[in-house]
Amino acid sequence: MAIIHRAKIAPTKQELATAWLDRQSLGGSGDVEMLGSYRFDDPEGHVGIEALLVRRAGEVFHLPFTYRGAPLNGAEAHLITTMEHSVLGRRWVYEAAGDPVALACYDAALAGRQEQASLEIWDGGVIVGQRPNTVTLTAEGDGQAGGEVRLYRVPGDSAGRPAAGRCLVAAWNAGSGVVAVSA
Repeated sequence: MAIIHRAKIAPTKQELATAWLDRQSLGGSGDVEMLGSYRFDDPEGHVGIEALLVRRAGEVFHLPFTYRGAPLNGAEAHLITTMEHSVLGRRWVYEAAGDPVALACYDAALAGRQEQASLEIWDGGVIVGQRPNTVTLTAEGDGQAGGEVRLYRVPGDSAGRPAAGRCLVAAWNAGSGVVAVSA
């Protein structure tokens, strides 16, 4: 289960998504609409793994991030920003594609060994409720996972996945698409 603290964060996730898309050649411009998100649990409990699905200029983007309590050595090229969290303190935010903990979780999900996390809401160290998932993941495909994991920035259709491999399909209120593959 992923713990979601009732906390103030700066930048907000919408600001994080907007700034990240502004730096990408595929990000377009304009307002960012949050469509949903999903999380994975780090087996060691140290790294937050979350992917946002957003819409900008009519296109849907898949933005998988990790949140860490300290810098990740050797991953400077994947550092997006630092975030101030009123409960957890400073967090280093990375592109998940450059974080070995996130890639291991995606690999396990593709192989059917890991489910997306359920979401618990905590306030002051006490669980106060659960939040329903706004995105549902399903592993599909033939063959075995365990190859190279690729994360898609733009969700694709199942025709875009490798012929021999597995894919993760994300479904949200307004659609669905492949967000990760293993070949």
